[in-house]
Amino acid sequence: MLLFAAKRIVRALLVILFATFLVVALLSLAPGSLAVTLLGDAATPESIADLEAQLGIDKPLWSQYFGWLGDAVQGDFGTSLRTRQDVLDAVWERIPVTLELAFLALAIALLVSVPMALAAANRPGSLIDRVSTFLASVGLALPAFVVAPVLVYFLAVKAGVFPVSGWERVSEGAGENLRHALLPAIAVAIPEIAAFQRLLRTDLDSTLHEDFIHAARARGMSRKYVLWRHALRPSSFSLVTLAGISFGRLIGGTVIVEAVFSLPGLGSLIAGSISARDVITVQGAVAFIVITYVVINTLVDIGYGFLDPRVRRESVR
Repeated sequence: MLLFAAKRIVRALLVILFATFLVVALLSLAPGSLAVTLLGDAATPESIADLEAQLGIDKPLWSQYFGWLGDAVQGDFGTSLRTRQDVLDAVWERIPVTLELAFLALAIALLVSVPMALAAANRPGSLIDRVSTFLASVGLALPAFVVAPVLVYFLAVKAGVFPVSGWERVSEGAGENLRHALLPAIAVAIPEIAAFQRLLRTDLDSTLHEDFIHAARARGMSRKYVLWRHALRPSSFSLVTLAGISFGRLIGGTVIVEAVFSLPGLGSLIAGSISARDVITVQGAVAFIVITYVVINTLVDIGYGFLDPRVRRESVR
């Protein structure tokens, strides 16, 4: 088991290193310069060179990255080149918005997908089963950045049920906070609802053909009772695993939705920093998201190994 956990941890560290280096490499390919952004188009080449030297962005790419990495290992993710704010402070200010959005989206996805899958599995081949399967296919084909503007137009602009943009913190009123958070959370949750429903529906169908299910039915129990009391728990193993992995992905997947709804989360921080070529802030925020995702994914992976010995045996081959 220790070898299994060690392999997952090493893999997680490699993913973090690769992702953070990729951010620097991609931003270095973008046209323009942070110094030009700060000084304006009228800046002279000498003033641009002086400012780049002060900011440390005149060094080679590998030198910038390993310098940042050495500080990050010690818990220092750097200081914003644009605002001079500590990157970790900026992340901590915005992470509550992103976490609330991810938690709410995951809760909505589970609350909707589980009853859908149970209803479909209770009557396989029925109209409910066919409609839920069709809706799940549509949901998988619609990414959040497509769903978000549509929801804004119909539910915010036309119906006026939700605000078009903006954010209210929980401390300013739970009702208003939920009213601002619900629409973007739904936009993020729709693809997850589709994925969860299809996975649980497939697992339920497999479980319902097991011998212990036939034995329960032979004792006179109704199909609905057997479905809820005997089939749901053993069929939820894959769903719980996917939900854990999805939560880590949702933290990073809210970037576009936050930009659409003008939410003060990590997504808007990253988007604004990319536009300003603030490499240090982008790198620190992305590193935080990657670390969160990898840690959650690794814990789920290790937990999966504890729960299912077959996973441990496969991993050490």
